[in-house]
Amino acid sequence: MKIELKEITVRELTTNFKDNEDNGVVGYDEKLDIRPPYQREFIYKDKQRDAVIHTLIKDFPLNVMYWAVQDDGTFELIDGQQRTISVCQFVNGDFAYMFRYFHNLQPDEQKQILDYKLMVYLCSGTDSEKLEWFKTINIAGEKLTEQELRNAVYSGEWVSDAKRHFSKNGCPAHSIGSDYLSGSAIRQEYLETVIRWISEGHIEGYMAKQQHKANANELWLYFQAVISWIKASFPKYRREMKGIEWGELYNLHKNQEINSAKLEKEIALLMADEDITNKKGIYPYVLNGKEKHLNIRAFSDNQKREAYERQNGICPVCNEHFKFEEMQGDHITPWHAGGKTLPDNCKMLCAEDNRRKSGI
Repeated sequence: MKIELKEITVRELTTNFKDNEDNGVVGYDEKLDIRPPYQREFIYKDKQRDAVIHTLIKDFPLNVMYWAVQDDGTFELIDGQQRTISVCQFVNGDFAYMFRYFHNLQPDEQKQILDYKLMVYLCSGTDSEKLEWFKTINIAGEKLTEQELRNAVYSGEWVSDAKRHFSKNGCPAHSIGSDYLSGSAIRQEYLETVIRWISEGHIEGYMAKQQHKANANELWLYFQAVISWIKASFPKYRREMKGIEWGELYNLHKNQEINSAKLEKEIALLMADEDITNKKGIYPYVLNGKEKHLNIRAFSDNQKREAYERQNGICPVCNEHFKFEEMQGDHITPWHAGGKTLPDNCKMLCAEDNRRKSGI
């Protein structure tokens, strides 16, 4: 099967868009069959459809789409039907986004959308190969990852250099950071993780700014700084350190003075605390003190029932009576003050008083 990457505009895609029961759904000047026999019906909900239009307006990239090349030079859509129909219906005036139809937009806004560039893979082959390709990219475990698609959208010297550092077996990132990163380098998970860290979640925006740069030195130097900070702050390695969002912690705490010896003593005690069910959360907790990272063990139904009977169903805060299922277990002595998740440290509060106590 032959695969070619092609760039088209929304203007080209939506030319002569038609959607009717007799002739099916077509676009691209009627040369694209948007709903071939093996495609499902349009299923996007308003929120998903609006997200597509938001992407166009903000000039963010949409994922690469796949078209099969027919013998007569026309095309049928393999993957991307929901996005394609969302775009075509909006330009066609079938729905409004943020209370504005396409015809309500200013001329420059309309032009920005119509000039938006879409990336399409053109796949040539037999009917069985096309169907097999459809199954591969939509069902099988080897479908393209989000980062692989981004790499195609932002292809160039920067992506090539970034992949050299983060995306190959035995790559430099694996050599220095495999103990701390989860996922696979060759499936682009290392690269995606580090870009997410440096961009604070704005992966596409960061890649768009970097695309035409000659190298990915900034990204590589950032990653080395993160790894160096981890090793200096937490010199004793534990398996729980793999897969933590280290870049996020580095971004927040890199300028703080950290006493690694003091942290290690605290970590050792917390690791031995059986009330902590999320041991990975110990590392962000020792830096910011937020108990939510730890998932403190909850009281069992038996423990809560024992406390409920002991209290005769009375909430000790408001002194009102409640059914068992209307109350929630709470630590008498808080966990951070040494209280354990044991029967004699359990009290039952009504849902409202427990909410106020927790500050929710």
